[in-house]
Amino acid sequence: MSAPRSRLRPRDTVRVAFSGLRARPLRAVLSALGIAVGIAAMVAVVGISASSREQVHQQLRSLGTNLLTVAPGQSFVGEASLPPESVDMVARLDDVGAVSAVGVVPDTAVYRTDEIDPNQTNAIAVSAARTDLLDTVGATVASGRWLDDALGAFPVVVLGADAADLLGVARTDGDVQVWLGGEWFTVAGVLDPVPLAPELDSSALIGWPVAASLLDFDGSPTTIYQRVDEAAIDDVRALLPSTVDPATPEEVAVSRPSDALAAQAATDETLTTLLLALGGVALLVGGIGVANTMVIAVLERRSEVGLRRALGATRAHIRRQFLGESVLLAALGGVGGAVLGGAATAAFATSRDWPFALPVWVLAGAAGATMVVGALAGAYPAARAARMPPTAALSTV
Repeated sequence: MSAPRSRLRPRDTVRVAFSGLRARPLRAVLSALGIAVGIAAMVAVVGISASSREQVHQQLRSLGTNLLTVAPGQSFVGEASLPPESVDMVARLDDVGAVSAVGVVPDTAVYRTDEIDPNQTNAIAVSAARTDLLDTVGATVASGRWLDDALGAFPVVVLGADAADLLGVARTDGDVQVWLGGEWFTVAGVLDPVPLAPELDSSALIGWPVAASLLDFDGSPTTIYQRVDEAAIDDVRALLPSTVDPATPEEVAVSRPSDALAAQAATDETLTTLLLALGGVALLVGGIGVANTMVIAVLERRSEVGLRRALGATRAHIRRQFLGESVLLAALGGVGGAVLGGAATAAFATSRDWPFALPVWVLAGAAGATMVVGALAGAYPAARAARMPPTAALSTV
């Protein structure tokens, strides 16, 4: 009667694999760490990029994606201009809900005092602004107040966020004045950054009436902002050039600021793909480290292999033992890397006040990828150990 066939159950494979790793803890830790670094980098790259995109999407949802801007394009003789009555013409369109505009006052700069060299403008534009500008572009006042019908007729200015920093203006209590166009203007307010109209951040905004009376402003807008019904954006966008300037509609440029933010998110996604490729290289290096560890383990444990074969272990048992060690080693590195990457993403998102948007599939994919890498890396060492003759292995004892 033949002896019963030897069996190695899955839980026995795991137990034997753990025993092999515990026998050489430092080597196992260093190999798992190599995998963990690669996985942590991949998880953090995807998580931070996803959190950044979610921040952009939340910002777009809060600001609205229905803002269109109209600006003069290029003509044969240089930059074109918009007619003074173009704002009222746009307001007559059925699907336009709100319209406002700014007009850059040419040859006018703003300084902290009247003693500064006129050539040092700090690239701050002086623009006339309509009183309904903030509601149209979704801007808010950081301190002070915005222009109204009363203030707009007096030498009062509201500064964009960057303009206030460049001029060193921190107070809006009515005691701070700036030298603007050869006149003293009182600073009434400072704006928060305006994501959908970033050109306002570096602008000094004054009332439309005072720009005409003191600075010879001709009333021609340089940028018209309008909120449009979401369902009619494409139709209104097509009508705007001929509405703004019926004589030369080809000289009118229409844009959608939210598209720029969406393009930024797409750029981040492209960069993420590149960084993922680099993370894949790091994962490959970690896999090579696992393969090296397992090859050395096979060479060092030839006597153990020979003894197990002599006691009845089959080639399949030896192959599963070393393959299990390799997969287990990679899995430990993968889980540790996923935890580290998730923690890094959470810490970075919290520091930037971003939403934490790490997809669950990234963590599962990281663990799955490391197990595949571990299986591939351990296939050759496991096969080599299984092919080792018991007599040759025992001869090393």
